[in-house]
Parts: sequence; C-alpha cells; structure tokens
Amino acid sequence: MEVGVVGKPNVGKSTFFKALTLADAEIANFPFTTIKPNIGVGYVKSACPCRNLGVACSPRNSYCRSGFRFTPVKMIDVAGLVPGAHKGKGLGNQFLDDLRQADVLIHIVDISGRTNEKGEPAVGHDPELDIKFLEDEINLWFASVVKRNWSKISSKIRYEGGKIIKEWFDVLSGLSVSEGHIKSALDACGLLDKRDWSDEDLNEFAFRLREASKPIVIAANKIDLGGSNYNRLKEEYDLTPVCAEAELALREADKHGLIEYVPGEKGFKVVGSLDEKKGKALDFIKAKILDQYGSTGVQECLNHAVCAVLNNIVVYPVENETKYSDSKGNVLPDSYLVRKESTALDMAYKVHTDIGDKFIGAIDCKTKMKVGRDHKLKDGDVLKIIAGR
Repeated sequence: MEVGVVGKPNVGKSTFFKALTLADAEIANFPFTTIKPNIGVGYVKSACPCRNLGVACSPRNSYCRSGFRFTPVKMIDVAGLVPGAHKGKGLGNQFLDDLRQADVLIHIVDISGRTNEKGEPAVGHDPELDIKFLEDEINLWFASVVKRNWSKISSKIRYEGGKIIKEWFDVLSGLSVSEGHIKSALDACGLLDKRDWSDEDLNEFAFRLREASKPIVIAANKIDLGGSNYNRLKEEYDLTPVCAEAELALREADKHGLIEYVPGEKGFKVVGSLDEKKGKALDFIKAKILDQYGSTGVQECLNHAVCAVLNNIVVYPVENETKYSDSKGNVLPDSYLVRKESTALDMAYKVHTDIGDKFIGAIDCKTKMKVGRDHKLKDGDVLKIIAGR
C-alpha cells in the first residue's frame, strides 16, 4: 500500500510528510523544493488488543505506545503540482509519474490562502481553487492515458473479441488500477457493453476510474491561520483541519525527550527542561491547535485515508492462541492492514503464500472458536492460522 502526499508547491507537503515519517525531507519557502520524491514510512494508528487481553505486547513489524498500535504504510511526497501539470507544466510529468503506484492521495491545501496557484506568497488566495485544480489535473492525466489507448482497445473489442475489462487492465495496471476499479468505473458510466465511445464517454470513464483507484483526502493545512476559510468550505468538502508544523514540533520534542506525546492525541506531557522559546511554542500549539481542534490532524488524515477511504482494518496473526504469541514468544508480534470483508484465508495469504496454499482453518484467539476459510475478519482480530505440512 502506498499513500501519496500531493499539492501545489509551498503548502506544507514536506512538513506534513516529515511529521508523519520523521524522515529527512527538504523544507524551504520556495516552489519546487521537492525535486525527487521523498519516500518514507508512516504509521496507521489503532487500538492494540494488548489493552483488553491484559498482555504486554512485543511488536516486530510495527510499534505499540500507550495501548495504541502503529502499523506501517509507505509514504511518498512528490514534487509540487501547478495548473497545466497534465500537459507537462512545472514538474508535471515527473509529479504524475511518481504517483503511479499510489493507492490514495492526501492533498495538502494551504487553507490560509497565503500561497497562489504557483505556490508563491500571496494574500487572499481562495483555497477552494486549489482543491478543484488538483482534482482536475489528476483527472485529466487519467483522461490522457485513456484516450491514448482507446483506439487500440476499441479495435481489439470490435475485431478480436477482446474482453473490455481485461483489455483496459492490460494498459492501465501500471497506474495501480485493478480490474475491480475498472468494472466499477464502467458500471458507473454505463459503458460496460457499449462499443462506440464518445469523447465525453472517455472523459467520464477516466474521471470515475481516478475516483475509484486514487481517491483524494483533503488536509486543510495551516489551520491556525485559516479558520475562516475552513469554516466556509467544510460543509462542501470533506476537510480535516491540520497543522503540520505543530505535529512536527510535537514529534521532534517527543523524540528528544522533552515531552511525552502519542501521535494523534489531544495532549502531551512535559517531561524535560524547556527553554522559554520552546515553552511558548508548545503553549501556542496546545491553546490554538490541540484545544480547539482536538489534535493537529496529521495522524487523523493518514488514518482517514487508509482506514475509512480504503476500508482497511488491522489484524494480528499469531501461532499460540493462548499466549497470543509467535513461536519465539513475541506477543502480538505483527499487525497487518487488510481490507474490510477480508477472510481468514485472505489473512493466511497475506502472511505467506505457502500458508495460504496449505490453509486448513483458523482460531479466533479472543473467542477460542475455530473458524473456516470464509470467516470475515473484524478490526483488532487476533488469529491463529492452521496450515498443513
């Protein structure tokens, strides 16, 4: 799974990315700071079963803090997008190519309106224009790919008996598009059985396909400066109020032992010695961000994208159903993100292909009940998979 962090230049994309990953990312106040994409690991937050099971967990592929499990996902912060990117303007070609494998996009918008369409300092810019232009650019990118391949696909369907979903998948799979995405888009447009497509048909199919395969989540960044714009737009758009600078400051302070802070929480505890400047900064974050909005919004954005929009849950495979451990005694060692409606068999294949091939059954470790291959998983399930030799 890959989460793309997108937006025009100078809106806080790299700050947002660094806050989530604590990876090195160049941050500066001028357009196109990010030339090559920054790649890192973010963590989806969920309640760890260790809370209710009364055990101390020992994670391997993730980490647990204060009863919350943080499960890794790949993050990519790409070059800033400007109007006309689908035609190659700015760093458009590179930007779009970097997004090919993304499963969901987090669009960082400067909700304060202090950067214009090129990412330059401005006063009174309407952030709604940014919300619309970025969606348009990515839709038009998809449309250009669809139109470029339509003649070939049309001929195969008409003269070679090709199946439309398979033919589209063969040319679009490089955009991380699945056959399910294609069918969903065709159904939504009423094009599944239509052979002669108009230009409008091609556009609608492309736009629907983008919605299905690369949904966009909007982060209203710089909320401390843009409350009025946020209040104006929140009824029309699904916005998460965000202050990436505050989240980065909190995570850095926690990393250096100055505070205890669990990402996404509404408070922190001072445990180290703070100078006057740091103390005032943390007081500001608490009063203007955490107390007003409940969090900085950064962790919520990632969770919303991965769990709510992509419909993922977190499941824990183990080998010992009474100790909730693996063969080495690690308790709740691994957490996996799987789609809602996934089955016990799906989980087996997620762990290893051989385990899936030799699947016999599974045990729901919370209920101690044996379940079959079609058993639907729930968020926070702990599962022992039984496989043959």
